[in-house]
Amino acid sequence: MKRSTTLTGIGVSPGVAYATAVIVRLDFPDVPDRGIRSSEIESEVERLHEAVAEAVESLESLRARVLERAGEEESRIFDAQILMVQDRDFLAGVETLIRNNNLSAETAYEFKALEYRELFSGSAKAHLRERLIDITATQRRVLHRLTGWEENEWWSASLEDPVIIVARELPPGVTVQLDREHVVGLVTEEGTRTSHAAILAHSLGIPAVMGARGALDAIDDGMPILLDGHAGVVYVQPTRAELEDIRARNSRWHRLELELEVGVSEPAVTPDGKSVTLLANVDLPEEVEPAIRYGAEGVGLLRTEFLVTGRADLPTEDEQTTYYRRVADAFRDHTVTIRAFDLGGDKFPAAFSAPAEANPFLGWRSIRVCLDQPEIFRPQLRAILRTAADRKVQFMLPLVTGVEEVVLSREMMQEEADALRRAGIRAADDVPLGVMVETPAAVLVADHLAQVSDFFSVGTNDLTQYTLAVDRGNAMLSRRFITYHPAVLRQLKQIVEAGARYDVPVSVCGEMASDPILGVLLVGLGYFELSVAPPSIPLVKWVIRRVPYAVARAAAEAALMAMTAEEVAEIVRHHMDPHVDLELLDPTGALSGPQDSATLPRT
Repeated sequence: MKRSTTLTGIGVSPGVAYATAVIVRLDFPDVPDRGIRSSEIESEVERLHEAVAEAVESLESLRARVLERAGEEESRIFDAQILMVQDRDFLAGVETLIRNNNLSAETAYEFKALEYRELFSGSAKAHLRERLIDITATQRRVLHRLTGWEENEWWSASLEDPVIIVARELPPGVTVQLDREHVVGLVTEEGTRTSHAAILAHSLGIPAVMGARGALDAIDDGMPILLDGHAGVVYVQPTRAELEDIRARNSRWHRLELELEVGVSEPAVTPDGKSVTLLANVDLPEEVEPAIRYGAEGVGLLRTEFLVTGRADLPTEDEQTTYYRRVADAFRDHTVTIRAFDLGGDKFPAAFSAPAEANPFLGWRSIRVCLDQPEIFRPQLRAILRTAADRKVQFMLPLVTGVEEVVLSREMMQEEADALRRAGIRAADDVPLGVMVETPAAVLVADHLAQVSDFFSVGTNDLTQYTLAVDRGNAMLSRRFITYHPAVLRQLKQIVEAGARYDVPVSVCGEMASDPILGVLLVGLGYFELSVAPPSIPLVKWVIRRVPYAVARAAAEAALMAMTAEEVAEIVRHHMDPHVDLELLDPTGALSGPQDSATLPRT
């Protein structure tokens, strides 16, 4: 049997899927250049607005479907598309072309649509390029109606057998129509973890790999493909050996799952008595219930970006308060750590005007946006304070690089607490304020930050990215994104030592903690509170309960002396091998990949 073709992308929704490919090409309809008589101008303008009204009705219907299947928060991603399709400036430009050039509605619309797409595709701003997906989807929807093309679900409704959808990109209007019984996986050439399709795929439980460049060239309709949403890998026409390997792994995983189910209620305590607290990272509301079911002892990272990503407007104070209270109530006996809006890069609400940046991930983002835009930050502070009136919550600042950012945030929080008190609104007087340590700058001044912070939480994703100068969203660099690199390990040790000196609690909320092998390494470094992806909690706990703390500490001490990441991997495997089945946990021999490699396969 010939060798398979392997494509590498970004795993945005975990799981393993094997099925034949269905190629989805969401092309624009053929639009002929058609002129009209002057007497037809008004009827063409009227036809334009009828098509727009039909498109809005279609989008509102899709919004209702998402509301039913995925919840209120996710359904709001269609608000931006509804605004786009009704954009007055754009439609005024189309009308001008119809009136001044005697063009048909579809011809004028296509001319204006091409102009907009060229403007956005050439932008250096990542979030504008991301919005191009929405713009393209709405324009295609209107043109289908103007030209009479049927925009049906032939690629979804006609399916009888399991398939994996392969496309250049998938707008939410398509993703929401996927038949979960037959569509078992998604592969796209474009897209990021925060793209709308990724959010919906995750919410619907469909394994997905995005950013798999060359997928449409390598994959034809009907080809068998094997998708690994954990590692972000796609095998085109997988070999018998690759399939048998996956089947064997899944069979062994199934047996392990039975053990994990029994151990969910057991404490995460090493054989020699060291207790570890396992919290959950929560991205979306749907992850709260699984986190509780898997035994999370609170939330170590409640990401709040889904409240703004892809939306047409910013969330209100009341809206945020309602959501935070809902999560805190679900973990009534435990603490929920809420992170400030980590805006920037490709995460800005559609209504927000952000400057063009050559390097957005090194630019205006995270705490910088919060402090510079109090109209975004202050309502969130007020919502946090109102939630904390009778619930256990903490507030965490992302991408901190200096003491002044913490001090200013605390001052703003105090101002809002005073304002709420004067207004007679029930709220806490203060909320524990912590720092996400995710830059080398924060590591170097950790002793200073410890004096103005209530707790530390290490974001290993960005800490690795900024330490190694490796874009963690770039599939070409995925092999260089190594969280256990000696430079990262040394910083992790510095952070935990700074916390100990100033009696500041320290945890890890990055994906490194979700890897069961690296989770043990973190325990050995002195981290006894780990916040992980909810499905990873049982496995991380299972490994912790089998590896003595003395072994983890010895492995960490040796790893800190290693010169290369390869040496670290060898050291950790050597120490853990007598206690756990490494062939099952790490079949490739690499300790951890850039994604949630520890998550149990879902087939």
